[in-house]
Amino acid sequence: MKILHVTDTHIVPEGETLHALDPAERLEAVLSHARGHHADADLMVLTGDLTDRGDAASYARLKRMLGDLPFPVRLLLGNHDNRESFCAAFPDEPRDDGGFVQSLMEIPGTDDRLLFLDTNQTGLNGGRFCETRRDWLRRTLAAAADSPVTVFLHHPPVDHVMAHFDNIGLTDRQALMEILRAHPGGIRHIFFGHIHIPLTGTLAGGIGYTAGRGPAHQFRQDFGNPAPDWIVGRPNYAVILLEPESVSCYGVDTIEAELAATTTPCAGP
Repeated sequence: MKILHVTDTHIVPEGETLHALDPAERLEAVLSHARGHHADADLMVLTGDLTDRGDAASYARLKRMLGDLPFPVRLLLGNHDNRESFCAAFPDEPRDDGGFVQSLMEIPGTDDRLLFLDTNQTGLNGGRFCETRRDWLRRTLAAAADSPVTVFLHHPPVDHVMAHFDNIGLTDRQALMEILRAHPGGIRHIFFGHIHIPLTGTLAGGIGYTAGRGPAHQFRQDFGNPAPDWIVGRPNYAVILLEPESVSCYGVDTIEAELAATTTPCAGP
C-alpha cells in the first residue's frame, strides 16, 4: 500500500499570508507533484493543523484544493484546527461515536489496519487524548486484536528534541502509548506532525515513529532553544510503502530544488 503523508498545512483565507508565505501555494506544489509522480497512491493522509485559525474560509479553500486528487484523502485535526468548523466543511470524514475525528481503516486483502486518532482539544496548543477517546481506542483495537496497526495523529506521543514543544505536547501520551503497546497485533509505525522538523526513531520494544515537518514554515533545528526561528522550507511530503514485511518512508523534499547536473543510468555492477 502506498500512502502519502502531509502535515501542518496551516491554510489561511485567500489573499492572506502566514510568516510571509502563502501556505496554500506551498500545499499546491505538493499536490501537483503528488498528482504527477504518485497518482497510483492508495491514500493521502493530512495529520492536522490543516488550517492556521480553524476558520470556515480556510477549510473551504482546503476542500477546493483537495477536490480533484486521483486518490482518497483522510484528514486529521491538530491544535490549530476547530472541530466544529472542520466537520461542517467535511461532513463525510469518519468520526467515532463521541464525535471525535478518528477511525480504523481496513486494508483490503491484508490483516493490516490504519488507525487515525484525534488529539485536538479546544483551548490547548498541546494535545489531549481523553478517557472517552481512550475507551473508544480500547474497544476498537479489541475488535481487531490480531491486526497489525499503523497509526496517524497530530501530536507526538513520544519524546522529541524540540524544547519549544515541551509545554505543548500530548498531555495523555503515556496513557495512549500504554494502550498501543498492549495491542496484540502490534504497532507497525506511528506518523505525526506538530513539531515542524523531520524526526524518526524507534522506541524500546521496536515501535518506530516518523514526524513530517510541513510544506510551508518550518522550525530551525535549534533543539534546546524554546524560541527557535521559523524558516522558509521547501514544499515537502512523505511516501509511505506499507508492505507485508516492512514499512518504509521516504521524504519528497526536492520539489523546488535547483538542478546541479543531469545523469545517466549506471551499467553496474
